[in-house]
Amino acid sequence: MVPVILPCADSALVLQLGDRIDSEVNARVLSLAAALEAAAIPGVVEIVPSYRSILVRYDPEIIRGRELEGRLAELSRDCEVTGAQGRSWTIPVVYGGEVGQDLEEVAAMKGLSPEELVSLHAGGEYRVFMIGFAPGFAYLGGLPEILHTPRLPKPRQYVPAGSIGIGGQQGSVNSVGGPSGWRFIGWTPIRMFDPARAVPFLLQAGDRVRFTPIDSATGERLAARAAAGEAVIEPEEAA
Repeated sequence: MVPVILPCADSALVLQLGDRIDSEVNARVLSLAAALEAAAIPGVVEIVPSYRSILVRYDPEIIRGRELEGRLAELSRDCEVTGAQGRSWTIPVVYGGEVGQDLEEVAAMKGLSPEELVSLHAGGEYRVFMIGFAPGFAYLGGLPEILHTPRLPKPRQYVPAGSIGIGGQQGSVNSVGGPSGWRFIGWTPIRMFDPARAVPFLLQAGDRVRFTPIDSATGERLAARAAAGEAVIEPEEAA
């Protein structure tokens, strides 16, 4: 699909690179976002990749929208999609109980036992399609179809950081506490966002994620280590 460039208010453009959400389109998005970063076009102040599009914010006193549109079209034509994979992470999760308050209800909705739901959720590999909504919040693709579940009709006022959620056909890892309408089946002690780290965001778009079940005691120990600033998990590989 030829990228479509659309204005967004008076100081941003949006490049739409597809009409569907999948790994191939997202790979194009990330490759072009990297090419834009490398091009360092004067006047571009922010590049925000999403599932299938890129928001490019610019300073109109430095570069006019029409000129930037031409540069973006040129880069889109010349950009090659790289085959590089993101990093691979295994994230420990305490499933159910107080930290996964929707586990039993979602399992009942699907005709599954809680144990079967956990096995399905922890048995797949997920792709981080984008980071957004809150600092470090990871939107995940790859949720098994049987686990696709609508959001809650009424959002909760507070869900803690580290909550592992399901929203429609997406998975998520909460980065900071706050309101949410997602359904939460577990919690990880790993900090997705920590402003004290050299790189505050743990996950990046294009990374791959697997989940592994742990018990509550292990979760508490890992949370204490994370609170002390320890890097509790590391990427298993980088490409």
